[in-house]
Amino acid sequence: MTWKQVFTSSVGKKLVMGLTGIFLILFLMVHAGLNACIWAGDGGEMFNKGAHFMGNNWVPRILELGLFAGILLHIIQGFLLTVENRKKRTIGYEVSYNEGSKWYSRSMGLLGTLILLFLVLHLSHFWLPNRSNQGFLLGEEINLYKKMKLEFSVLWVVIVYVVGCISLGYHLAHGFQSAFRTLGVHNRRYNTMLISLGYGFAIIISLLFALMPVSFYLGWVE
Repeated sequence: MTWKQVFTSSVGKKLVMGLTGIFLILFLMVHAGLNACIWAGDGGEMFNKGAHFMGNNWVPRILELGLFAGILLHIIQGFLLTVENRKKRTIGYEVSYNEGSKWYSRSMGLLGTLILLFLVLHLSHFWLPNRSNQGFLLGEEINLYKKMKLEFSVLWVVIVYVVGCISLGYHLAHGFQSAFRTLGVHNRRYNTMLISLGYGFAIIISLLFALMPVSFYLGWVE
């Protein structure tokens, strides 16, 4: 397969979606681990240390560039695949063949759009102000823990974040197993285990992210 085919053919697009999907899954694991530090009961000291390391060490900063490139590529390829699939179904089937598939596996485009809107809000609340103060505007590094307490004291913000996390959970419920299946990790013997692992990962990750704004809003963390 040539580089052109990787980005233009259906197989190539799915391969890119699978690779970028796994990369984003790894990022979510790291991000969830860092966020879990808010429950350390130390007033955000451990969390701020972790955030400082991620923002000031050159290795995470380089990986950050790769992360944004991966997100952008994942979005573009997902959009192109959605458009391509819809064009193939311009004439409806007389019999529905979607009875065996879950609704969220048929709504990856919608879920992805909700996640993108949530991501824009998240970046504007935390990443952009913090990175600006860390170098772009030569200011002082902000206290992300206090910033989180401030943002998550507003009910509508908490609701938007929870909805975004729920969308992420359903997106992962299908995307996790789909990513590995696209890369050839698919075997009848291990298929059930892979599906269960995907569901478990989707639930744990989305729950951890959703609990963060809820914990601040309800005063479970100080």
